[in-house]
Amino acid sequence: MLHRRKLLQGLKTIALGSAAVWLAGCSTIDRGQPPLLERNATWVVVPFANHTETPLAGNRAEAIAEALLHAKGVGKVQRYPASTQQEALFDTGESKRQQDVLAWAREQQAKYALTGAVDEWRYKVGVDGEPAAGVTLQIIDVATGNTLWSGAGGKSGWSREALSAVAQKLIRELLDSGLAGVR
Repeated sequence: MLHRRKLLQGLKTIALGSAAVWLAGCSTIDRGQPPLLERNATWVVVPFANHTETPLAGNRAEAIAEALLHAKGVGKVQRYPASTQQEALFDTGESKRQQDVLAWAREQQAKYALTGAVDEWRYKVGVDGEPAAGVTLQIIDVATGNTLWSGAGGKSGWSREALSAVAQKLIRELLDSGLAGVR
């Protein structure tokens, strides 16, 4: 009887360890050291690049990021006026648009800009159709145009989970690390 309990306990430990390793494989995050940021500064959320085949994926990620910044109470948050031009499949004017966006942010007297790119935004093909999102984020000093922080991550979810929920978790995790230095 004692031998059987030890065997069952060992199997439970192996199962839990395997599950932890498997779950850790569902998410990958790389991020820089959080910069010191002013809590009451004005922020702007500027267009996210869409490197996917999913229409408006950049706009969706922007909306989530804006809502999360508001929820974290980092100060005044504005979003760059909507434009679907960023969703063009072959966008050759990206650096010009970034200059225009930073000029607009300076007019708004913003201190920081949050921008990024969406690299994956889909349901994986297959029986389960798991949601998967891949996002990069950057916090930019509007005055200088310098990148203060950047992070990149990918996350997949369960077959019954919404893609927006997976993306929200990923963006929240990235922002939590980028905003850790808010004072």
